[in-house]
Amino acid sequence: MRKSAKSATGPDPLDGWSLPTWCYDDPDFYHAECQQIFAASWQVVCHESDINSAGQWHALDFLDESIIVVRGKDNMVRAFTNVCRHRGSRLVDGQHGCANRLTCPYHAWTYDLQGKLVGVPHREDYPGLDTDQHGLAPVEMEIWHGFIFVRLKPGGPSVADMMEPFEEQIAPYQFENLQALGRVTLRPRDVNWKNVADNYSDVLHIPVAHPGLTRLFGRSYGIGAKAHVDRMWGDLVEQPSANISERLYQHFLPPVPHLPPTQQRRWLYFKLWPNVAFDIYPDQVDFMQFLPISPTQTLIREISYALPDKRREMRAARYLNWRINRQVNAEDTALITRVQEGMKGSSFSIGPLGKSEVCLRHFCNSVRQIIPQARQNERPLPGWHTSNQRHNED
Repeated sequence: MRKSAKSATGPDPLDGWSLPTWCYDDPDFYHAECQQIFAASWQVVCHESDINSAGQWHALDFLDESIIVVRGKDNMVRAFTNVCRHRGSRLVDGQHGCANRLTCPYHAWTYDLQGKLVGVPHREDYPGLDTDQHGLAPVEMEIWHGFIFVRLKPGGPSVADMMEPFEEQIAPYQFENLQALGRVTLRPRDVNWKNVADNYSDVLHIPVAHPGLTRLFGRSYGIGAKAHVDRMWGDLVEQPSANISERLYQHFLPPVPHLPPTQQRRWLYFKLWPNVAFDIYPDQVDFMQFLPISPTQTLIREISYALPDKRREMRAARYLNWRINRQVNAEDTALITRVQEGMKGSSFSIGPLGKSEVCLRHFCNSVRQIIPQARQNERPLPGWHTSNQRHNED
């Protein structure tokens, strides 16, 4: 497959083909993605229940930015960059905390929970300082069904607009009332973020590489793609699994009163463009992000949430869910590592995508539309992204 030019009329000749391998380790392409894809993408930080008291905050480090969401004394949730307006120091450390005010550890400039600058030591040294103009820098934020999202650059649809086609499916799970089961875990992987995203939305590898999911779902695993969201699903079969964790999960998973019959035994997956995923089970809800760190490094960030339920059967089902998915994650890690390693060779550049691989086809088409260089089979000369920036500025 050597064609790369987009046809002026008729179908795109690259529709149905993967991205070229150089896009999975190229520094220029990575920087283009950060600026043209990720800066304008929604990223989930936490759930409202994680910051249910005034002063509680959660942080997300992303694209060399640190963002905090904090609940004010007026009960409003706001998002700011985690940067003091004096000398650029980070204000808080860690993933979460609680404070009556946010005080910089460098020179003690202090901000209230609404981001207003309220304390400047040696105030007389700054005779022209307008404190109203030096509050914390706000970040665009959206709360969708209790989950708090932030975006560095405006533009594009809201999270609610992205998920609107699936609103009826989401509503019964009562996302707004979820509470964390544990803490956020961070799993570094030595692969490009797109390999994680590709694998998440790939249906054809399920019967090959995930025997546990195949035992649980049989041939019921389905897949579909909308403009901004991929959807996958599988219904638990009645045949008891040969694996003890899977068999016990099938046995102990209790009826869930607030779910309709069609969703009592369904595992449901959504991936929001480009890198945020929700795994929705009858017993719990997980979110997962694939955060790009470098051209060949990704940080997977995830946590589980659930509705309060003291039934022993439900506690057992949640534990068994974790055991099952721990194995699935190990299998996926091996797969994406194999792909990243295989892409280092010279024999493979671009591969065909089947008609059923609708999510991967849509994903590749979206990347090529945003970054046209992805239409080229051969790696461009180093510095092409910088050159393009200068050309656009001129």
